[in-house]
Amino acid sequence: MIKNKFYTLINISGLTAGLTVGILILLWVQDESSFDRFNKQSSSVYRLQNRVGTGASTQIWESTAAPIGVMAKNELPQVKEVVRLSRNYTYALFRYKDKIFEEDQTTFTDPALFSVFDFKLVKGNPEKPFADINSIILTETTAKRYFGNEEPIGKTITADNKINFTVTGIVKDLPKNSSIQKNMFIPMSLLAKTMYEGKPPGQSMDNDFNQFNYETYLLLQPGTNINELAVKLKQIHLRNKADDTDIMYLPQSLTEMHLYKADGSDGGIETVRMFIIIALLILVIACINYVNLSTARSMLRAKEISLRKIVGAARLQLFMQFIVETALLFVIATIMSIGLMYLLMPSFNQISGKQLVFDLANFQIWKVIIITILATLLASSIYPAMLLSSFEPLKALKGKISARISDVLFRKVLVVTQFSFSIVLIAGTFIISKQLDYIRSKKLGYDKENTIAFFMRDMNKHFDAVKADLLKQPGITAVTRASANIIQIGGQTGNNYWDGKGKDETMMVRPMAIDKDFMSFFKMQLQLGDNFTGAVADSTHFILNETAVLTARIKDPIGKKFKLWDREGTIIGIAKDFHLASMKNKIEPVVFYYAPENMQAIYIKTAGKDAPKAIAAAEKEWKQYNADFPFSYMFLDEVFNNMYKSEQRTGTLYNVFALIAILISCLGLFGLATYTAEVRRREIGVRKVLGASVPGIIRLLAGDFIKLVFIAIIIAIPVSWYVMNKWLQDFAYKTDIGWGVFALAGFCAIAIALATISIQSVKAAIANPVKSLRTE
Repeated sequence: MIKNKFYTLINISGLTAGLTVGILILLWVQDESSFDRFNKQSSSVYRLQNRVGTGASTQIWESTAAPIGVMAKNELPQVKEVVRLSRNYTYALFRYKDKIFEEDQTTFTDPALFSVFDFKLVKGNPEKPFADINSIILTETTAKRYFGNEEPIGKTITADNKINFTVTGIVKDLPKNSSIQKNMFIPMSLLAKTMYEGKPPGQSMDNDFNQFNYETYLLLQPGTNINELAVKLKQIHLRNKADDTDIMYLPQSLTEMHLYKADGSDGGIETVRMFIIIALLILVIACINYVNLSTARSMLRAKEISLRKIVGAARLQLFMQFIVETALLFVIATIMSIGLMYLLMPSFNQISGKQLVFDLANFQIWKVIIITILATLLASSIYPAMLLSSFEPLKALKGKISARISDVLFRKVLVVTQFSFSIVLIAGTFIISKQLDYIRSKKLGYDKENTIAFFMRDMNKHFDAVKADLLKQPGITAVTRASANIIQIGGQTGNNYWDGKGKDETMMVRPMAIDKDFMSFFKMQLQLGDNFTGAVADSTHFILNETAVLTARIKDPIGKKFKLWDREGTIIGIAKDFHLASMKNKIEPVVFYYAPENMQAIYIKTAGKDAPKAIAAAEKEWKQYNADFPFSYMFLDEVFNNMYKSEQRTGTLYNVFALIAILISCLGLFGLATYTAEVRRREIGVRKVLGASVPGIIRLLAGDFIKLVFIAIIIAIPVSWYVMNKWLQDFAYKTDIGWGVFALAGFCAIAIALATISIQSVKAAIANPVKSLRTE
């Protein structure tokens, strides 16, 4: 190792980089695959989801009606327990003494949450976590925020200055790899009471199949037939609400929720598989480097090995010697790799959005490290050891085995394989970047630039006065309001009717209440008809988007009857389609209606440079009507970008991994080019003496490698097209791959290879031939 410092450095650098990145990726994969598996009963817990709608408007809802789980527990022997969660939209501001917190991770839940899931109460009664409907359970971190070092049990927290909660339990902070992430838990019985106050007699949470606002988890008996269970759940539903003929229940295993959708399609598993492949590719590339250099340099060790054989060394002894040599390199590379992982983990977490901890006391981390190192060690050591231990000593001493030892074909295959992988990664980098640019630049059908938004609370009662005040401020050009966030219209309903609707047909629509200025504010276009005018008559008017008209098959829609919930009226306008969610989803049917009492979201258009003044003016209005609540807002651009945060992280990680794979490949190519120049030193000297030019020598040395890169390009193009085309299937709206991407990837690979080889080729070409011939 000391004698051949250059080759040792290349080998250790390549192995260290490969092991570091490979293990980091596999730790990420392990974390993604571990979601919810910490629950001891995870294999028996299923989340209920619904398939609703018919035809093109079919949807899968992650939420269900409240009674279905409870009825299933009471009627079906397969169901041992039920847990429901419903996000808290009732209380926002929580106060303890002079401390005020705005919480958005609170949920209503059933007490069984703490027995079905492994969310352990460190304080409180596990048998009866909620003493009454005014109880509340906090996570340890949340309790620390509210009470510091005080004893939390029995303390009182006031919500929205109107209801007091008594702390009856403290639960350990929920694991990061839990799909349920909440910090405050309120009894479902409180929601059941407050939500149905003032409703008609007999209407309660126990029989309401209209509101789909609940995550429902069932703990099932071992061996339950899931398909039969789904049929029985539908029968229960139809017995209570016969007109929901389109509904189908999809029980999904708790362990599959994070990576799969309820219908079994990709929910993240393809990204995990892609990163597993990338980790393996990087490790294989590092192995190829070692094997290539070891076999290429084997000719230089032929006499050493032959002498060992002559003095009595058995083939097994020689084989083990080379295994031990490789293992020693791996030990050094592993130590350096572990040190690098400690240094890189914070940056890796920042890029990946994870909170991984590299703790060598964690068995799971050692499992990944040991499996990765052993597999890589075996892959990279066996062939060189077999080759080196197989020399025939007499031929080696006479110099007659050089052709066999330098087995060019095998090394060429390895170089082609290595660069094929690298080109696939380069092409993938370009395609992911192209898709993200496409998403950011695609016309959405509305103008979201320089727009701030927030939910108004009590400001909505005084909207006209607020709007008038805001429009007087410099930098504010327009103000409007609606019932939802235009970037992601959340609610859906199939409770609608139109002339020509089929008997068992259900069209799922996204309803959104808007005011008369909404369309002009966002520069949305009407294809047909008129906009709302703000008159009372607008309460019986509807504007549908093009997709809604097409899905409902309504001909000449203007003036036709339409019903949304209990609101009957006529269609007065058809809006051009716009993107109301991620580009992964197709444009869905949208119905705009006029209901000022439902318009809680305010939108303020600024003149860009005057945005700080606009924000200050909005905050002033907020404090006038919501003095007890902190002011918060969002720019629509930021909300839009956050929708693609996962894809952006995937793209960044992919780029980093591709770059490292290319660097490792270049290390190996550099080593091989150096070795080639070294063993052909005499030939180069003779050629120069006979008149060969420097460019000619460079072509001689680089030509073979460039041919191999061209072969790699031919192999990599169809592979990368297939892989990236599959990745793009996740998007309803996607960029064209195009052959230009592969041409650019191939050009980059050739340029990188040329740059790598040229350093040694030029050095060999300009060397003094007299010195090389004299030393030979």
